[in-house]
Amino acid sequence: MAKNLFDLTGKIALVTGASRGIGEEIAKLLAEYGAYVIVSSRKVEDCQVVVQQINQSGGQAEAWACHVGSMEDISATFEHIRKKHGRLDILVNNAAANPYYGHILDTDLSAYNKTVEVNIRGYFFMSVEAGKLMKEHGGGAIVNTASVNALQPGDLQGIYSITKAAVVNMTKSFAKECGQFGIRVNAILPGLTKTKFAGALFANKDAYESWIKEIPLRRHAEPNEMAGTVLYLVSDAASYTNGECIVVDGGLTI
Repeated sequence: MAKNLFDLTGKIALVTGASRGIGEEIAKLLAEYGAYVIVSSRKVEDCQVVVQQINQSGGQAEAWACHVGSMEDISATFEHIRKKHGRLDILVNNAAANPYYGHILDTDLSAYNKTVEVNIRGYFFMSVEAGKLMKEHGGGAIVNTASVNALQPGDLQGIYSITKAAVVNMTKSFAKECGQFGIRVNAILPGLTKTKFAGALFANKDAYESWIKEIPLRRHAEPNEMAGTVLYLVSDAASYTNGECIVVDGGLTI
């Protein structure tokens, strides 16, 4: 029988920001393909809803509260993973912060700090801890959720766009230095996707319509349309894919 390159049976996966939106769909799809998924976000109650759905569908998952902007939470998360599972095969850095939507000159320190702490520091140290654990067990796969804003800054999304550009370079840096340990690190750059997180864009009719006009497919994406790319990147189908940043935007950045 031919090998199923997308089979994740026996893999332990951690997905952050997985209580809703893109993260939720990633968690569900990884579980569908056999991974044991640690569904994580700031509020464990929201994660438990996703876990219940996964388990009812025949998958395996658990809920875990982690605010990736907190170094204490990151430490506690990996202590838990070491004690309970002893290994981590997949990390999906999907949690993100975008507290400010407005002109870049009006960005205050609080919004700046929150965005950087989650989108840069959080991704960095989650990857560091995951990488250490993966190195001990012969490798693994890390996927970072960046954004098309990393390539062309979104209007009124200055600091968010800047942090997502940093995620792209971070992805390549980890890929370059950790490949020797069998750790592959890649990123997905979603375009306009219908999530609560992107609510400000959908609420602004003029902004939304201007985006749609620039997308060759003439529509926004649904969260589940991002999950398939992540499945590819963490699977054996992508065994020689490392340091890549895959744009999934309906053609917006053409």
